[in-house]
This record gives sequence, C-alpha cells and structure tokens, in this order.
Amino acid sequence: MGWAEFIAAFGGFFLSHSVPVRPKVKAWLVERLGPRGFTLGYSLLSLGVLAWVIGAAGRAPFVPLWDWAPWQGYVTLGVMLAVCIILALAIGRPNPFSFGGANNARFDPERPGIVRVTRHPMLVALALWALGHLLANGDLAHVILFGSFAGFAILGAVLIDRRKRRIMGAEWLRLDHARRRAGMAPQSGGVALVRGILGLFLYAALLAAHPHLVGVSPLG
Repeated sequence: MGWAEFIAAFGGFFLSHSVPVRPKVKAWLVERLGPRGFTLGYSLLSLGVLAWVIGAAGRAPFVPLWDWAPWQGYVTLGVMLAVCIILALAIGRPNPFSFGGANNARFDPERPGIVRVTRHPMLVALALWALGHLLANGDLAHVILFGSFAGFAILGAVLIDRRKRRIMGAEWLRLDHARRRAGMAPQSGGVALVRGILGLFLYAALLAAHPHLVGVSPLG
C-alpha cells in the first residue's frame, strides 16, 4: 500500500485523540456510555489505533536517514527502563496537574513524589519512549511517527498546563510552588518501593512481549 496506509493510520491516530475528547463530543458519549464506559472505550480505541499506526510505519517504504549502530539499542533499553519506572510511580497516584492520576484531592504538595520532578510524568514517559525509539529507528516513517509522538507529548503538557491554570486559578500556583519546594519523598515509601518493583516487572514483560507484538527483539 506504500505510504497510503501510514498516512491513513497517522490521521486516524490524531483524530481518535482529538475528536472524542472535545467537550461536546465527550459529553454526548459520556451521557450514553457512562464515565467508565467512555474511559474503557476511549482506551481501547487509542490502543487499537496506536497498534495500527506502529504497524503501518513498519510496512511503509523504507527510506533510511541514518545508519543503525548497536549503541542505539542500548540507549533505548536504558530509556525504556526509566519509562517503566516513571509509569509505575505515576499511574493512579494523586496529581492535580495532569492526567493519569487518581484521588487528586488527596495530593500532598509537601510529599509529591514523582510530581516533584515534573507535573506531567505520563507525558514525560511518552516523550522518552518516542525519542528512545526514534533513535533506534532511523528511517523516514519511524522518524515521522516517533518524532510526532514526542511533539504530541510536549505540546500536550503545554496545553494541559494552560487549561489547568485556567480552571484551578490561584490554587494551581500555590500547589505548583509548594511541590517545587518539596523533597522527593513519596506519600508512602513502601508503596513507592512496590511500584518501583512493578515497574521492573513491566520492563521485563515488555522485553518478552516486544518480539511477538512488534516482530523485533530489543535484545538483538
């Protein structure tokens, strides 16, 4: 199919991440599916389109931009370890600044954990994942794909900051100032340790699944 499938998948990815979350469209969907139904449906749609666009990039014409070298794979492996740890520390934890958190009313700016480093840990993980894979895939289709994902994450952080500041007002400034001054201690050291271990398990699972899902072993 040449570039046609990649272009279609690429367009579908951005449409699937922009149209359903528009306020009027989201309200219409939530009214019919319920909040949990919307979240589940949106998540499945996102994963499905993501798998399509990654597969389409692999089937696009190969146009090399730089040569592959073994060190690039080592860098990507190290970056992905950081990505898995960040995700494990961020998912479902209180974070009023971004998405991916839960129980945001319980956020303690004096013990912000990973939020001390960045307001948007999930988007940082996405950007690192994209940049790490961009380095190891130096052909045109994958550079477009992963470069766009990295840009999507960076732009998303800017837009979320703008929206959250508008919604939260002075409270956003107060919490942000407090979390910047805080230490790195999480709300619970034991929970952070467990989450870190889960991040290592996630990393191992991705290494094992990568050859079956993508067709390429990250270990060479």
